Amino acid sequence: MNFLRQQVTALTRRSLFLSERCYPIRYDSNTSKDGDDKKKTTESDVFDNKLMVRDSFDSIADKTKNSYLTMVDIFLDRDVHRRNHVEFIYAALKNMESFGVHRDIEVYKALMNVMPKEKFIPRNIFQAEFMHYPKQQQCMIDLLEQMEDNGVMPDFEMQDILLNTFGRRGHPTLKYMRMMYWMPKFKNSSPWPLPNPVPNDALELAKLAVTRMCTVDLHSNVDVYDTSEVESSIDETWIVSGMSQEQSKLLALHSVDRPLRIEGPNLIWLRNQSLNYFILKGDPVEYPENQAQDEDDDDVSNLSFTKFGWASSKKKEVAVRRSVHEQRDGTIYAICATGTSTKDSLLSWIRLLETNGNPRLAEIPVLFKFRSHVAENLLASG
Repeated sequence: MNFLRQQVTALTRRSLFLSERCYPIRYDSNTSKDGDDKKKTTESDVFDNKLMVRDSFDSIADKTKNSYLTMVDIFLDRDVHRRNHVEFIYAALKNMESFGVHRDIEVYKALMNVMPKEKFIPRNIFQAEFMHYPKQQQCMIDLLEQMEDNGVMPDFEMQDILLNTFGRRGHPTLKYMRMMYWMPKFKNSSPWPLPNPVPNDALELAKLAVTRMCTVDLHSNVDVYDTSEVESSIDETWIVSGMSQEQSKLLALHSVDRPLRIEGPNLIWLRNQSLNYFILKGDPVEYPENQAQDEDDDDVSNLSFTKFGWASSKKKEVAVRRSVHEQRDGTIYAICATGTSTKDSLLSWIRLLETNGNPRLAEIPVLFKFRSHVAENLLASG
């Protein structure tokens, strides 16, 4: 018991000493006015330095990768002790997208090197478990999370930087190890691979989107039309249309009395790019249900036995198999994406489908059913 009391007393004294060193106590009664003025001056200088760190990236007119790395080098050369390095890293992370470097692994390495080396490495198990220097470790964890959100794959050079900064038991190092385990597994797991980076051209983006959606039917054809082929068209733009032979057959069997609907705009994301698309849809097709009665397995009043075992008295009927385009809420006949996403471009799409192997559209009325306001231009961000 005495040994435990001595250990608790020693730990209490050590914690008080660390708290006083990290958070010094202010003595209002024993301090002089000169000390107060000096303290106020120091606090104002620290505030000005933090404000200068936060506003330094906003004041740059030429926002490129070279200017971004130059700002990092200026901060490293300005002060040997690297004061306010956490505030600088957070400000740099906030402005990465405006400089266009949020997917550049070299820039993330430069920000990691802002942290002082060997100072935040835990020396014992208690420091490792209780997150030694939590502010700095959380800052580096936020940096790694931003890398993960932007799809940036870490490399082994980052491992060396983290080991020299936080040690093997540091929380950022553990975060890095989890990223290196999971990110390579999911990097190429998508069955619809996309180029990295995704093209900024709206037409190329529409081709990728429509081709990706048409993979539900391997016989689908993706065609690119120009509205100038339609005489009565007003908008001069392109149209990317996707339709399969099975959809053409279903459209040929569609009744003239039931109108078709153009629904949209729907939104599809290709990594960081978004796109509006529309679908040509009809009412669901009703097939006759199977009239056979279900058997009661517990009913033993009318049993039948054959040479090979028990026989079933259920009548077997041939059921019609629905295609993948015949959904419960309707039948999808075609999809498209246009350069302007306007009603006139969609009307030109119907005319182009009619002249390219779907003459049935000339007899079927087509209605517009918009879910939201249609933008004048293609909704593509990035």
